[in-house]
Amino acid sequence: MTEPVILEGAGVRLRPFAAQDAPRVREACNDPLITHFMAQMPSPYTEADADWWIGEGAPAAWRKGGAAWAVVDPDTGDLLGGAGMGQVLPERAQAEVGYWVAPWARRRGVATAATRAITDWAFAERGVARMELVTAPGNAASQRVALAAGFTREGVRRGGATLRDGSRADYIVFTRLATDPPGPVAPGLPDFPGGKLTDGAVRLRRLGPGDAEALFALSQLPEVRRSNIGGPSTLDGVRERCALAESEWLAGTRAVCAIVDAATGEFAGDIGLFYQEPFLRQAILGYSLRPEFRGRGLASRAARLFSDWAMADAGVIRVVAGTFPYNDASRRVLERAGFEREGYLAARLPGPDGTRVDDIQYVRIAPHRKSPDQ
Repeated sequence: MTEPVILEGAGVRLRPFAAQDAPRVREACNDPLITHFMAQMPSPYTEADADWWIGEGAPAAWRKGGAAWAVVDPDTGDLLGGAGMGQVLPERAQAEVGYWVAPWARRRGVATAATRAITDWAFAERGVARMELVTAPGNAASQRVALAAGFTREGVRRGGATLRDGSRADYIVFTRLATDPPGPVAPGLPDFPGGKLTDGAVRLRRLGPGDAEALFALSQLPEVRRSNIGGPSTLDGVRERCALAESEWLAGTRAVCAIVDAATGEFAGDIGLFYQEPFLRQAILGYSLRPEFRGRGLASRAARLFSDWAMADAGVIRVVAGTFPYNDASRRVLERAGFEREGYLAARLPGPDGTRVDDIQYVRIAPHRKSPDQ
């Protein structure tokens, strides 16, 4: 059994739940985001559910060796969220931290501050050597909390989650060891400077769930489908890709953006940077553009803009892009963007019906990293 304690964090106080918290707990736990990502909670979340949690569920967590706190404003006492820690596994000196934040308290660092306070307490007082934090793959906000609180992305726990319909889903696992620095941990790929990337004519913004329909329509064009190797071919597949785009960015595996016409704000296409060879510091660039925006240089501008960012801010030295032998237009796009033809790779790519397709490869190299003879 663990005796309840009060913890102080940066702008938050963690205290045991009290009867007066029930209305705000019920209100918060009916929020669509909490309902979506926390399948273990009842939905709809009733007053009786809140009363049970405060009177029985949270106290039981303490009795079993875990912890459950109401996260409140230290000045006003207003409920900001909830946080807890699972039972410590003594043979592993390991525990798991979790949290939820009320919709009225988001984007204030509440979850990060609570996670830091709980983790530091567990390391100092509970003998924990390894703290885990798990998130749904689509919950990029929670993944940012993990990084900000000093947790390192460790891997995927396949089938670790149970959804409301009883099906299984993956978890992304983050960990912080007692010997780790307090953080924050940098994301796998950095954010854009100032949150945006533009040259005045074209703007790149990070792909999100709201882009799914436009991206799917683009992917169904015959010329795009012909060049799309291994990408999703259904609307549901494209929706999943858009939902996971931010998580992949944070993991450092892929950065995908919408190409936006800066003058009109319209979705013009998409562009992606696949960072699958970080040891070699080489990334692969791919893009597609809606027909009505072609011939205006937007694709070349986007390719130059994105590769400039990759080399200046993401530490990439080589940005490569491949084109099919028949795709003269794509080669012109790359040449205008500063790419140089590097080679012809016969039968490099999988084609339809088990065939193989040749690939003409272009490369752009960070200027300060070129060899003296280039």
